[in-house]
Amino acid sequence: MARSGKPQEPLAERNEGDAPPNPVWFKPIMLGLMLLGLVWVLVFYLSGSRFPIPGIDAWNLVVGFGIAFVGFLMTTRWR
Repeated sequence: MARSGKPQEPLAERNEGDAPPNPVWFKPIMLGLMLLGLVWVLVFYLSGSRFPIPGIDAWNLVVGFGIAFVGFLMTTRWR
């Protein structure tokens, strides 16, 4: 197949100041962290404060909400 002599145009134009799109792994990690935090807190409540980490008691809530919070912080960087 013969090529034409004119150069190919880019599929999408980007200004110099625009940030590049997120990598492929960004969205699954973001959603995964939010879901993991939710599951952590649910397991804590449904197990009667015995799990996921038995020795830290109510700090399990801080850990679960912290994991979910990191996922929510990632949403601010999503493009």
